[in-house]
Amino acid sequence: MPMERESSSPSEEVELAGHIIDSLLLPKVLDEIMSQGGRFEILNISVGQRRQDPSAARLLVSADSTEHLDKIVRDIGRHGAVRIHQQDAELVPADMDGAFPEGFFCSTNQETQVRIGGVWHRVERPEMDCGLVVSSDKKVATLPMADARKGDLIVVGHHGTRVLPQERDRDKLGVFGFMQSTVGSEKPKNFTVREIAAEMRRAKQGDGKILVVAGPAVVHTGSREHLSRLIREGYVHVLFAGNALATHDIEQSFFGTSLGISMESGGGTAEGHEHHLRSINRIRRLGSIRNAVEQGTLTSGIMFECVQHNVPFVLAGSIRDDGPLPDVITDALAAQAAMRELIHSQGVTFCLMIATTLHSIAVGNLLPASVKTVCVDINPATVTKLADRGTFQSIGLVTDVEPFLRVLVEEVT
Repeated sequence: MPMERESSSPSEEVELAGHIIDSLLLPKVLDEIMSQGGRFEILNISVGQRRQDPSAARLLVSADSTEHLDKIVRDIGRHGAVRIHQQDAELVPADMDGAFPEGFFCSTNQETQVRIGGVWHRVERPEMDCGLVVSSDKKVATLPMADARKGDLIVVGHHGTRVLPQERDRDKLGVFGFMQSTVGSEKPKNFTVREIAAEMRRAKQGDGKILVVAGPAVVHTGSREHLSRLIREGYVHVLFAGNALATHDIEQSFFGTSLGISMESGGGTAEGHEHHLRSINRIRRLGSIRNAVEQGTLTSGIMFECVQHNVPFVLAGSIRDDGPLPDVITDALAAQAAMRELIHSQGVTFCLMIATTLHSIAVGNLLPASVKTVCVDINPATVTKLADRGTFQSIGLVTDVEPFLRVLVEEVT
């Protein structure tokens, strides 16, 4: 319960532990308190003497009202501040399908724990913007709102919950050692690309799995062979894209064009505007992309390499899709579910997002904070939006996709 100080302002003690100094968690907590008009007193602080040593701090947080205090304590909880006086989480059965009880705990993509019967339980499959459901054997997992079913035990409120923030990787001094980095269009990128390549080499050697999220600009800019080579060489374990990437990739295989533009001359072609539709139709007649590969109709390109090397993919549809290809999942919720399943079943640890704003943000919403994420786009707004919308672990690289992929391929192969 909140403690009363001499000032009679509502107050509550919280504590932080871990690498709260070098990961900037303590400064973030103090800044959050002050920016919301609250007050703090550092009651105790212990600073680790060596880089590997943890630190700890205990704070007294005060505000003008109990409601104001609750909001501050709730918000600093995202940075790892935990109430000293804890109680079990409140569990409320869902009263209908497809919705949570009012006041439900809104999940974060960081590691989270829930207190049940005096014991802290780790939340499985961390993901932002979900609820938390507790099973009969006290397992806790994130649950998308649409998947809620009447009777599900849902965590309500913030008591009995704690967030364990993703800390800076102290073994790395480069871009992966600090979060929320953005390498702008006028800054040197070679070092960043080398670090990305090093992460991908480690994954290929068995230390993790790589997810690539790609937009149609990969094909339009003449970068298709670069991504195809990464797949052939074993640097892609999962691919997420939309109807457009697959369609224009297949169009180039069938007609040598992308959106009717010759990939050799860069000029238009006779009736080229029909090529993407004719490509979709040919695949639909065969039933699937895999059938087209196995029957020898599709013999090159990104989708061909995925089939040849058993790289699972999810093609998520949109309202503007032509066709679409038979492999495209047109139900948005079903596409989300398919992506969630592959992220966790494949054990994705590294995500490379290339030239696709909406797909990057959508996938970023599904990823645990522990997944190292790189977003590459010529539009600076894309790389900043990803972090602004909650994927704080992302590193943004503002550049054209073709030179990026070309240099990346040179670095990893």
